Amino acid sequence: MSGNLVNFIYLVAGVLFILGVKGLTKPKTAVRGNFLSALGMLVAVVVTLFNINDVDFIYVIAGVALGGIVGALMALRVQMTSIPQMVALLNGFGGGASLSIALAEYITRAGIKSTSVIDFFQPKIVASNAFGEGVEGTIGLVSICLTVLIGAVTLTGSLVAFSKLQEWMKKSYGLPGGPIGNGILLLSALTAIVLLVINPGNMVAMVTILGLALLLGLFLVMPIGGADMPVVIALLNSYSGIAAALAGFILGNTVLIIAGSLVGTSGLILTRIMCVAMNRSLANVLFGKMAASGEIIDADEIYAGKVTSAQPDEVAMLLETAQRVVIVPGYGMAMAQAQHAVRELADAMEAKGVEVEYGIHPVAGRMPGHMNVLLAEAEVPYDKLVEMDRINPTFEDTDVVIVIGANDVTNPMARDVEGSPIYGMPILNVDKAKTVVVIKRSLSPGFAGLPNPLFAMDHTLMVYGDGKKAVVEMTMALNQL
Repeated sequence: MSGNLVNFIYLVAGVLFILGVKGLTKPKTAVRGNFLSALGMLVAVVVTLFNINDVDFIYVIAGVALGGIVGALMALRVQMTSIPQMVALLNGFGGGASLSIALAEYITRAGIKSTSVIDFFQPKIVASNAFGEGVEGTIGLVSICLTVLIGAVTLTGSLVAFSKLQEWMKKSYGLPGGPIGNGILLLSALTAIVLLVINPGNMVAMVTILGLALLLGLFLVMPIGGADMPVVIALLNSYSGIAAALAGFILGNTVLIIAGSLVGTSGLILTRIMCVAMNRSLANVLFGKMAASGEIIDADEIYAGKVTSAQPDEVAMLLETAQRVVIVPGYGMAMAQAQHAVRELADAMEAKGVEVEYGIHPVAGRMPGHMNVLLAEAEVPYDKLVEMDRINPTFEDTDVVIVIGANDVTNPMARDVEGSPIYGMPILNVDKAKTVVVIKRSLSPGFAGLPNPLFAMDHTLMVYGDGKKAVVEMTMALNQL
């Protein structure tokens, strides 16, 4: 297959990627966008395989079969509540794949054939043109080093994010000095890269880069709490794209550069959006410092004797007389898998002439767009999903707000209590509504570990119990009125 034809097909694949990303920006075109992106990747993979000489397709077929089986099982078995964990894990797989490519390319070009560990660490004499001639060789070696660095950070960082989301890791750990310690790790890894570029046969430098990068990924994510995990997932997604683009430079594969660049840049844009939504600094995200420290108000001081509970049938009577209701979903809705029940409740209210909308906070749940995905699964019309900036001015004219497990993103401490870990984070101002109904199992804190003064306000009613069951009972009671 001629080089011009291959590049032309790569160009077509790149156009499909761009059209796919554009399609994903709107719910009505998202399915088509996903199909176009997948088609572009299929075309790119097939052309690449047939353009490489001496390919043993037995290994290729075995890899595709194994990966396809594992992917299918994951897709079929994973619950919607576990999608954030799956996204984090897939980010890690992407970083690990790029890391493997870089290491394999380095070992191959450096002419390392010995399997002895002791011999592996011995300095090697590497041909001056092993990675390319002149500046091209230097760029090639630097690309390998950066791919190892970013791929390793993505791998271990994503595994930590997965562990935190899966609640296997419940405590936060970090290096002494926090971001300063992470900065020292990064500078040390960059120094090792310089040493390797000076002497490409310095195996100790390569192992040092790998080891420091793996540690950096751990310590960048371990100090970060669950409330900030949506930002971390977006950033790790960007890292995986950047690593893939660098792997494209190593392999001289144009379409891999395009695909990686699209993922990397879109991930950075999303990270920036998440930072604005949470009033966080991008620099703090990059170096693993998220939540500010401050004095936390005791929960008993807030809740003692001030919380008013209600039953679903009492809430149904409020909904029957309401003119406008806003539903605010959060991770509690995802845990209860209550999205379909919420849609049925909204249908019941609309049948009685109630205007219903959904207030969506950009970081509600555990990944960007988590609530949008759940409500889309329940076939909630997308035009009823209203973003925070547009819904906030309407709460004062709202009769009832129903909050389903959205704790931190409705916590007035972010607006009123200076020094709290979430102070300054934009929230949904649900407390401005005439009546607030909170569906929650208990008064336990959210990801940020903070009590929520909203629960103790005079116009707030707490409905305790499973989110899905409570919503179903509200719907039944409303239909009987």
